[in-house]
Amino acid sequence: MRTRILRAASAVTLVTVVAMWVAVLVAQAPTGAKPDPKNPFDTDAAIKAGADVAKREAALRNFVPPRTAWGDPDLRGLWLTATYTPLQRPAELANKPLYTEEEAVAAFKKAVEADAEVDPRTVHYDWKEYSMDAWQGGARPSLHTSLIVDPASGRLPGLVAEAQQRRAAAGAAAKQRDPAAGVRTFGNLYTRCVLGLGALPLVRGGQPGADSAAAAAGVTAEALFFQSPGFVTIVMQSNNDVRIIPVNGGAHLPDQVRTWLGDSRGHWEGNTLVVETTNFNNKAPATNFQGSTESLKIVERFTRAGPNTLHYAYTVSDPRTWSSPWSVEAEMPRVEPEILYEFACHEQNYGLINVVTGTQIREREAAARGGAAARPTDGGER
Repeated sequence: MRTRILRAASAVTLVTVVAMWVAVLVAQAPTGAKPDPKNPFDTDAAIKAGADVAKREAALRNFVPPRTAWGDPDLRGLWLTATYTPLQRPAELANKPLYTEEEAVAAFKKAVEADAEVDPRTVHYDWKEYSMDAWQGGARPSLHTSLIVDPASGRLPGLVAEAQQRRAAAGAAAKQRDPAAGVRTFGNLYTRCVLGLGALPLVRGGQPGADSAAAAAGVTAEALFFQSPGFVTIVMQSNNDVRIIPVNGGAHLPDQVRTWLGDSRGHWEGNTLVVETTNFNNKAPATNFQGSTESLKIVERFTRAGPNTLHYAYTVSDPRTWSSPWSVEAEMPRVEPEILYEFACHEQNYGLINVVTGTQIREREAAARGGAAARPTDGGER
């Protein structure tokens, strides 16, 4: 069942194709492939539509991308970043990088039904009533059992000793007191509407039915690509985070200049835009991707694979966190119509005092019982 708290978002899913594997994508379907808008609660229709579109898109070969007026490959449009496919391969699928087509549809059906389930005894928003579930946007099945393609295990590399110590210390500190007990330490920068859910990498994996909305099928999942001579700009729906990327292959900012979203520099390799991002900062309460440090480097590759498909791959490295680099391959489908809706969820701005007061009351109640207060499961999400 879902226990996640509503965020201003449109939940959608993405797809992953590895050319040699001929993988079926997980993504929001283009116009004409979505379920009947008059019946947004028909999961069976959504499953069939997603499977049909996945087959058509996977059949595209040797696509020649259009060009901008100044000659660059045209990446412009609104693309979807959310997915039902987990970042890491589940343990029960350890030796299975790909589903059969029948298994992929069955796994997709299970994910859709988990995403659509609502327990009336649970006080929360029913996302189906707002057409915000991923399957309502035209999600597709995927043959891939994980987004990670390197290592071949589909799992993250091991943590180095420093990262193990860092995470153990953070876990111990978190047990001392719930951050929601004080305004000055409340939650994280997403909860406080300073940052979005993460402007990069764009595709992070998901697990339907998870308590955390960030870990589930994905929300606020639209990415608007705009191009002008010498630049590609990516605007995320989540908190309207913006990356303005020079594509002339120039040098990064000086090492001492650090930003929340890092410093991105791009160049073209044929029809592929290659973007290297460094210069992340490491200031609490924000955290870099997967708990990495300011040594994080992400190299992304964007290639138009079809009229409605943007192939997306990235490699992550941080020698202070992982024993080796690791890579993901995915597909992002085009959203139609190309409208990026306002990110305007501000419940915590209005309810902050109530959240803090309620948490402090629970702490006092727990202390009176001689125990520890129950902590929220969603990490301070709105």
